[in-house]
Amino acid sequence: MFRIKICGMTNIDDALAAVRAGADAVGLNFYARSPRFVDVEVARQIAAALPAGVAKVGLFVNAPQQHVCETFDQLGLDLVQLHGDEPPEYLAGLGGRPVMRAFRLGAAGVQPVVAYLEQCRRLHNLPQMTLIDSYVAGRFGGTGQPADWVVLQQYPAESWHPPLVLAGGLTPENVAAAIHLVRPAAVDVASGVETAPGRKDPAAVEAFVQAASAALAAVSASIPPMV
Repeated sequence: MFRIKICGMTNIDDALAAVRAGADAVGLNFYARSPRFVDVEVARQIAAALPAGVAKVGLFVNAPQQHVCETFDQLGLDLVQLHGDEPPEYLAGLGGRPVMRAFRLGAAGVQPVVAYLEQCRRLHNLPQMTLIDSYVAGRFGGTGQPADWVVLQQYPAESWHPPLVLAGGLTPENVAAAIHLVRPAAVDVASGVETAPGRKDPAAVEAFVQAASAALAAVSASIPPMV
């Protein structure tokens, strides 16, 4: 499981800069309508350049299951990020490949997320991680709009619920406050560290990773040990 993911990588230089800054996961966006889209060949080059121990996450939106599985296997990805309208049954068709299910937090709050995860549990195909992004009509993510951090405090804490990954409008300036309020297991950023869609700002990436690392460590230290 990762702690800090920089998503929407479109070139090797940006990916390696994120790793040098301390990110332990990078995201490759295979949604053709996204400004951060990468084709399989470019993604292959980025993935091959990454050092061991850095999670390679493939982002898909309503893609055929066969395409997801083939891309995952060809590139040696570590995690599938489903960022569209994929139903719980969809996960079973991925052949046990690990999944991070993304949700856009709308007016209904966390209840649709909880209901979805409960259905996944009944079907024995729970995702490994749950990512919560902000809701913007007609968009599947990467909007730069913050999710409602106060509402996200209602994400359930039972042991079977997947760890929460916070996304949506995070920046080097606000990520620490978001972590202290929501207390997620990990964070994910794309637009908040860019000079343009798909072009990362190394200084912003480094500042984000430093702020997120310190806040995640502080939150972890404040959690009482299990007995």
